[in-house]
Amino acid sequence: MADVAKRLSTNIDGNFFVDATCINRDTCRQLAPKSFVENGEYSSVYRQPETESERYQAYQALLACPVGSIGALVPDKAVMRAATESFPMLIEDNVFYNGFNSEKSFGANSYFIRHPEGNWLVDAPRYMKKLVDAFERMGGIAYIFLTHEDDIGDAPRYAKHFRAKRVIHRADADAQPDAEWIIDGLDVVEASPDFRIIPVPGHTDGSMALLYRNCYLFTGDHMAWDREINGLRLAPIGGEAASVSIRVDPSGSRRPHAPACCTDARGAATSARAPRGQGVPFGLLRTPR
Repeated sequence: MADVAKRLSTNIDGNFFVDATCINRDTCRQLAPKSFVENGEYSSVYRQPETESERYQAYQALLACPVGSIGALVPDKAVMRAATESFPMLIEDNVFYNGFNSEKSFGANSYFIRHPEGNWLVDAPRYMKKLVDAFERMGGIAYIFLTHEDDIGDAPRYAKHFRAKRVIHRADADAQPDAEWIIDGLDVVEASPDFRIIPVPGHTDGSMALLYRNCYLFTGDHMAWDREINGLRLAPIGGEAASVSIRVDPSGSRRPHAPACCTDARGAATSARAPRGQGVPFGLLRTPR
């Protein structure tokens, strides 16, 4: 829980604030970009939320913050409850962002895919009864896809509760030596007609991406948004990081100028954009159908 005594001086005056425990993992800036901004080594509030929608998003950011660095001097319990109930947050086509990012995975985003042949959890959020109940209502979890060793989070607890199979690459398997499904080598694995597992060594030797319905690419830390180049940057491969410039098309979608970002994903896609919706977190690209 945020401590007002540790409130950063970079915050604008008002109800919401970020304290000095912030680890600058971008969660708040993804969920509530009209209120939070990167400021040196921390995030801070540069504009207090003014509308109902902005307050709602600020509370979503408060809840999702992996280290509880965001506070409100006068909490609005009703909006807080509504924000809590918003997770898992539907993005589109039965793909959900889970919220409640975990400090154990350095604040990585995690996702839930509802599928008639078994649901998938992509990386793992904090183990929360609210999420457990939501996952149970949607049919439980059959598979937990771990993009790499850094983003395990509370995967073991979810696996135990739901008797789910954890999927990890052998090169990163020391992080989950008792995982139920170990991926070997660099070949694409057709897990099912709708799910393709794509080894993408770079960020770690065992990094993997998951392509769902040839449309949604869960990238883990294989790709990241780089504000300095205003585009996507690949994790280092062979000692150098590749970059992909982004333009905004008339529909507001982000698309790479070149397919380089997906060439290294072994033919997963030739271009990509963020899914529809407001405040969609990073770690997921929507490829053209």
